[in-house]
Amino acid sequence: MQPRPQHGFHPVFCTIVPPHVLDKLSQADDPGLSGPARRTLEGDAARRTRRQMTTLVPSVPTVATGTESDKPERILYDCRHGTRLPGFKVRSEGEQPTRDASVNRAYAGLGATFELLLTAYGRRSIDGNGLPLIGSVHYDEQYNNAFFDGEQMVFGDGDGEIFLDFTVAIDVIGHELTHGLTQYTANLSYFGQSGALNESMSDVFGSLVKQYSLGQTADQADWLIGAGLLAPRVQGKALRSMKAPGTAYDDDVLGKDPQPASMEDYIHTTEDNGGVHLNSGIPNRAFYLLATALGGNAWERAGRLWFDVLTGDELAGDADFSDFARLTVEAAKDRYGEGDELEAVRKAWSEVGVPSA
Repeated sequence: MQPRPQHGFHPVFCTIVPPHVLDKLSQADDPGLSGPARRTLEGDAARRTRRQMTTLVPSVPTVATGTESDKPERILYDCRHGTRLPGFKVRSEGEQPTRDASVNRAYAGLGATFELLLTAYGRRSIDGNGLPLIGSVHYDEQYNNAFFDGEQMVFGDGDGEIFLDFTVAIDVIGHELTHGLTQYTANLSYFGQSGALNESMSDVFGSLVKQYSLGQTADQADWLIGAGLLAPRVQGKALRSMKAPGTAYDDDVLGKDPQPASMEDYIHTTEDNGGVHLNSGIPNRAFYLLATALGGNAWERAGRLWFDVLTGDELAGDADFSDFARLTVEAAKDRYGEGDELEAVRKAWSEVGVPSA
């Protein structure tokens, strides 16, 4: 499936750790904490600028296209703490595990994302045509982030003080690859509410990858994004909570999780592309409410509706929360009729203050 021409094709640079978290960390008195955060912010800003400059004119992806296979095509590289991508090839599809746990975790996470998309939704890789899934580990020195740059996944090792190796959280891998899925489908603009929807889509399917790989129902899931990434010294559970936005961490260095849980607390800001990592908490919570109301496996009915809207023909690149909510209501009617699913969708959006009529 090629990107729809009416939306253009604009790959964006998306990181799992939001700029506001790194900015707070960069102000720490301890240079051992602030230094890596500042270097990460500077590196991310430079790469984001390069990505914007190379996508001023819509283009097609530069990575090789795959085949319509039911098997993934994964390629893993080791940056050896440098910044030249993709790095040195260390593992290809079908090869035995290496001695590097980061390589093996990334390989497994890429495969789990491919498997969810194929098994639950019949989609072959993020582009629908078996696109190879490429990942690079050990990026830079003490790099406190992971990102999808429009072509591949990149993982830092963290500083060991605040953040650990970014391959430890499978939902982070699913999150970043979903930015690729969004890029190849609705291509949601990365600003304001459409950008927050873009981020929320990645949190939703990142969480579903984790739930699917662990065999968890909606009630069994922790609904945390990035659990396991925070070092022991940090007072917190994860980067974000879909169940209770604003409660993921409360730490002397990182501050308190600022995500709103409803439109009543929507954050108006010019930072972080209009608060895309902040206001994503609102649609995140709507999905959590829907999934737990329906019960069972969240990737089935709730996930199916979100996938239908994301990959359908109606979601505009500049859609806001209300546009998306309305389309999920229509998707519920189309797929399930006037049943429990429809009522649950309406109620979920109502609880977070987003009109869906």
